[in-house]
Amino acid sequence: MCEPVRLTGISHHYARIPSLRSVTVTLEPGTVTALVGGNGSGKSTLLGILAGTLTPASGTTTGVPSNTALVPQHSTAPDLFPVTVRRTVSMGRWRARGLLRPLTRHDREFIDTSMDRMGITDLADRTLSDLSGGQRQRTFIAQGLAQQAPLLLLDEPLSAVDTTTVRMIDEAVRAESQAGATVVIATHHRHQADSADRVVVLDHGRVVEPV
Repeated sequence: MCEPVRLTGISHHYARIPSLRSVTVTLEPGTVTALVGGNGSGKSTLLGILAGTLTPASGTTTGVPSNTALVPQHSTAPDLFPVTVRRTVSMGRWRARGLLRPLTRHDREFIDTSMDRMGITDLADRTLSDLSGGQRQRTFIAQGLAQQAPLLLLDEPLSAVDTTTVRMIDEAVRAESQAGATVVIATHHRHQADSADRVVVLDHGRVVEPV
């Protein structure tokens, strides 16, 4: 079991505009935490701090594992190059193992399992640009699952997806937490927040109502 992830007094700003203000949150292993709040409240910034893609101006983080999976809200990959679904999901294993290490049979089996969990096995050889919004989102969720990370971060995973994708994502999130992962979701969807173990409400970069 991983240790809790703790953020203490975390502040961040873009140029001179504050995006997080002295945020203190503890995230327990085996739980799902929903980050809720309006646009610009700091949800994505907080995920970026946890993922290590953003550096806080002040404060400390402890317990953040080196293998952290971040599934962003949007991806520009379909516009940049014709990557296939299988290749995209495989990137999760490369992140977990390192780019210079070849994929093993176990890696390939886990990639297949992750694709099957998200119902995209039959899309393996299609490019991302050929997929619907829901299929594309399932592909990126599968990539996150393939990473086998103890900390899984999802930024608005239910944005503009169909009901089948909603169900699959909900099932995957719950399965990951039950397996011991710490799952953090930035979401506008009430049902996703209601099904989480904990809700953290952000308003203009501050935690205003941790539940």
